[in-house]
Order: sequence, then structure tokens, then C-alpha cells
Amino acid sequence: MAHIQGQGAPAAGAAPIGSQYCVCKVELSVSGQNLLDRDVTSKSDPFCVLFTENNGRWTEYARTETAINNLNPAFSKKFVLDYHFEEVQKLKFALFDQDKSSTQLDEHDFLGQFSCNLGVIVSNKKITRPLLLMNDKPAGKGLITIAAQELSDNRVITLSLAGRKLDKKDLFGKSDPFLEFYKPGDDGKWMLVHRTEVIKYTLDPVWKPFTVPLVSLCDGDMEKPIQVICYDYDNDGGHDFIGEFQTSVSQMCDARDGVPLEFECINPKKQRKKKNYKNSGIIILRSCKINRDYSFLDYILGGCQLMFTVGIDFTASNGNPLDPSSLHYINPMGSNEYLSAIWAVGQIIQDYDSDKMFPALGFGAQLPPDWKQYFILLIITDGVISDMEETRHAVVQASKLPMSIIIVGVGNADFAAMEFLDGDSRRLRSHTGEEAARDIVQFVPFREFRNAAKETLAKAVLAELPQQVVQYFKHKNLPPTNSEPA
Repeated sequence: MAHIQGQGAPAAGAAPIGSQYCVCKVELSVSGQNLLDRDVTSKSDPFCVLFTENNGRWTEYARTETAINNLNPAFSKKFVLDYHFEEVQKLKFALFDQDKSSTQLDEHDFLGQFSCNLGVIVSNKKITRPLLLMNDKPAGKGLITIAAQELSDNRVITLSLAGRKLDKKDLFGKSDPFLEFYKPGDDGKWMLVHRTEVIKYTLDPVWKPFTVPLVSLCDGDMEKPIQVICYDYDNDGGHDFIGEFQTSVSQMCDARDGVPLEFECINPKKQRKKKNYKNSGIIILRSCKINRDYSFLDYILGGCQLMFTVGIDFTASNGNPLDPSSLHYINPMGSNEYLSAIWAVGQIIQDYDSDKMFPALGFGAQLPPDWKQYFILLIITDGVISDMEETRHAVVQASKLPMSIIIVGVGNADFAAMEFLDGDSRRLRSHTGEEAARDIVQFVPFREFRNAAKETLAKAVLAELPQQVVQYFKHKNLPPTNSEPA
């Protein structure tokens, strides 16, 4: 297996290569109970078909195996889908009694179906619902049970390394060593996945501990070989090769605090030429820890409740609701920008609220006092803020609490104040200079989405929410309620 040495100079403070996280994948398990019996001399032979909806059309996604002579099947084949919190992902589960070897569904007897959004399944973790016929009447006493489980490998590995007596490569100094980590690629070559920082003027470097996703380092395979190469940094990019060794995550896990693991750093050319060659130094793995980096989906499946509150701007700047120029005016089509924003976001967030009842607050109302769940305050406003200093202070204080604030600006006002509260470019501070603990505000101007589908607005509005939820619980060092150790 070949590798290319000298992949360019490591930039100071650069993000680790290969540290990006994978899309969350959800595995759905399906079972049926009390299915209709369509066979005369035996029981039904059911299988389940999953359909996904796109632009109003249902498309077959996948099928389970067929359960022979079984009215209470538990299918072993699972459905695996990408999970997107900010999108409405419509699903339909249809069960059929297999009568022929044909792949055409109209060749098989229909046993019933159930439709819902993926968010409903995820937020409940497991649901049981009645099966319906095409005319929406019950399919006898038939039931379907669907359970969700996250598939993404969200383990992270933290490594702490040092070097001892590395080869001297600089003519008038020592060496400027750094390490590169590689994993086998699909093309048979080594693929660079992480590069440490450079430690200047030393043969005994101590690198800062670093953390990378396990799937980036070894594709989640603890036994997969990992190539580690040590270089001496040169400004011209022609880094001098010091030595290399191979290991695996399984082997590195033997290193614990106080019980380091040592690897001989070998230069194959020197090893072939010099009979008394031992090594080009020692790389010391001081500690190796594997933990789970909990995702938003982990917290939702772990029982985290999202409590949504809608705050609506009723101030005078919106105009008289009876006047057609008012942002609150209900036109003959039965809508306005406030209603459109509520509908666009509501169709997503309703899946994560058990009673589908959302508190609606006018400006100045009191927020819920107990803070036992994570709250999302959706504010719809025309953008005029008359008490900016107090608002900044309130947002900074709220950044310490289990809360996110989503602001949708309606109308054509100047939204500079809202963009300032968003704090994407810099951390928000109160008028006293106190810095927000985290970014909890997401602002979206409705006017940019007037001619777009409502789903587009919802995706933009909810884009940062999963990250904000995870940031709060990680800052408080709170794992999901029913999480298991790594």
C-alpha cells in the first residue's frame, strides 16, 4: 500500500483533516400485529414496503423480507435513512401478503398502511399505530410498530503523544517534528486523516492532545491498520522524513494515564543501510481515550423534550390589523407573513411536541419558569427594537439556560438589530460587557423566502437548532437520559 510523503505544511490552528462528522442515520425496525389473513389454507405471508414522499409523489424506498405464515411478523431487515431535523420527511409503510414471485405490488394482497413524518418516530423513539385500508378504514385489528435507533458512529478518540530522542534533521538546530496519521483508502493508498501541530527546536516533543471522530481515523474499525509518520517541518514544504510505524486503535487502547505505550519510529532506508540501526526515536502514546460525542439525535432519542413557544410582535409598528397595509392584516387568501412563518416552522416542530399545543406569547409576556426541558422561543417580528440594551442583556442571560431563540423578521424593515443579536460573526455581549455563553439566536428575514417553498424557510430557520441543543447539554456535561457508556 503506497502513501505520498509531504502533504504540505500544517497550518497553525488548522482544523484536523478528516474531522468532519457524518450525516445522522436512523435505523427503523418494523413489526406487525394482528394482520389481516388473506390466505385460505394458511396465514398471510406479509412483507413491508417503505415509501418516501418527494414533491408530492410517493417513491418506493426499500422492502423487508417476507415472513411466511405469520400474522404477527417482526421483520429482520431494517430501513436505514438519513435524518434531517429541519425537514419534513414523510414516510408511508405499506404491508402486503406475498402471493406470487412478482415484484409488482398490485400482484399481492394489500394488508394495510400507515403514514407519518420521520420526526414523529424519532421524537417518540417507538410508536404503535393502527393500519388503514385505502379508504382510511381500519384494516381489521392490524397494528404496526416502528422503532428508531441511531446508526451513526459518534465515538471520538482522544490521543496524547510525545517523542523521545528523534533524529536531528536541521543543520544548525535540532528538528521541528510533527506527526501525520493515515488510514487505508479504497484506492489502496494511505489517506491522510490528521496532522498534529509542529513543535519547534526539539528532539523530545510533546504534542497537544487532540480529538478526532473514530470513523475518521479508522472507519470505526478498531483493528484497521493506522500509519503514523513523523516529519521534520521545513518552510519550503519539503519536510524531512524522520520515521514511521503502524498501529491500530485496538492496540492504542492499551495506553492509559500513567501506563504509556511506546512505538519505535523507523526509517526503512536507514534500517536497510545500517546494520547497527535501532530506530530514529521513540513515539510515546501517553493516553488513549474513546468517548461518545453525543449528537442532537442522541438527545432526542434519549428523551429530551423540545418545548416550543411562539412570541408574536403585536407592537404598533405593525400597523392596524384592519388596514391592508398592516403585517397582521388577513387578506382574502387567508394568510399573511406572520401566518406563513408560523406554518412553515410549525410543520417541523409539531413532530417533537407530544400534545401539539404551543404557548403563544405577545411581547412582554413571562417565559416558563421551571426550565426542566429545552425551550425554543420562536419570535416573529417586524424588526423594530426600542429597548436594545435590555434585549441584549436578556439574550446573554438566556444563553446560560436550556433555550434557543429563533427570530423571523417579517416586512421590509431594517433588520440590522436582529442580525446583531444573531451573533454568527462574533459572540454577543450585553451592554455591561458580559459575553454570551453560547450562540442561541438564529435570525432569518422572511422577505428572502417570499417566493420560495415553505419548507425552504423552515430549513433556514431551524438549521442551527440541533447544534445549540447539543452545545447546552455538553456544556452542562449532561449525557442523554438513557445513554449507554462508550
